[in-house]
Amino acid sequence: MKTNKRRYDILVIEDNPGDALLIEDFLDEAAILNRLYKADDFKSAEKLLNNTTSYDIILLDLSLPDKNGEELINDIQVLTKDKPIVILTGYPNMDFAIKSLALGASDYVLKDVLNATILEKSIIYSIERNKILVDLKESEKRYADLFQLSPSPMFVFERDSFEILDVNEAALQNYGYSIEEFMALDITQLMDEKSKLSFKNSLSSLKRNHQNQYIGLQNHITKKGQIIEVEVSANSFIYKGKVSEIISLNDVTEKNRQIAAIEEQNKRLKEIAWTQSHVVRAPLARIMGLVEAMKGDNFDKIEKNTFYDYIIKSADELDQIIREIVSKSQEINLKNDKS
Repeated sequence: MKTNKRRYDILVIEDNPGDALLIEDFLDEAAILNRLYKADDFKSAEKLLNNTTSYDIILLDLSLPDKNGEELINDIQVLTKDKPIVILTGYPNMDFAIKSLALGASDYVLKDVLNATILEKSIIYSIERNKILVDLKESEKRYADLFQLSPSPMFVFERDSFEILDVNEAALQNYGYSIEEFMALDITQLMDEKSKLSFKNSLSSLKRNHQNQYIGLQNHITKKGQIIEVEVSANSFIYKGKVSEIISLNDVTEKNRQIAAIEEQNKRLKEIAWTQSHVVRAPLARIMGLVEAMKGDNFDKIEKNTFYDYIIKSADELDQIIREIVSKSQEINLKNDKS
């Protein structure tokens, strides 16, 4: 037989010495054994499993002196730390074989037909398949961690029905709904009518598969009725067998409020600048002209008094303009302090 380049650390849990020896011979013949661990009952297997994690696979007899059947599979699985389990049994019970795979076993092999080739194929298949499953679990865990730890509200919903399938902690905090309340909603129920229509139109115009697609700015409504402005980005993917969308929301309510405040402030500053450059200039020019005209001796006392009246009137007008400028400036400063 062709020797496999990879050798494995294998735990054999078998109470029959003859079967245990036969399995060891098959492993030697297949040339896949690096290190062999042995246990002849559940108690000794539990001790080994708690004290070492260096094994690659477990070969498990279903009939041990202190435990057997479904209970044995479940209890061994608790101890295996994602290691593959191959069931070895002398009973050709197809129903239980299927059930053992559903319980998490990687393979089910009859002792009566066991040989080195069958055992080698089962071991290699189970180990490689388990690697894929472990990678998938880790990938799902990374997704779950990124999803839940994101500071931005995130939702997963079914594309066709808009039914909410999952939400993260930030969504719970920002919208005020419980997880159960969210699960009873579809995603469009969080939007005002205009946003709901544009959202559906945006999704219908997208291809089935897309990534980091910017949907646009929407108005959403919290449980308390507060309207918040959010920027929405979407990714399509398959979630629990359903064609779904995951959307990330960036709350820009405060940012837009500040932008509006700055725009209003700029508007008022422009008004002040225009006042300073145009309105102030008129009474100031009159005052300067009147003062210049009074330098001569060509005016009698009555005319000079008239000029004084004009100067006082223009000064009062200028004073009122300056007061208005100061008042507008104070309003701007007060709004800045509040924001």
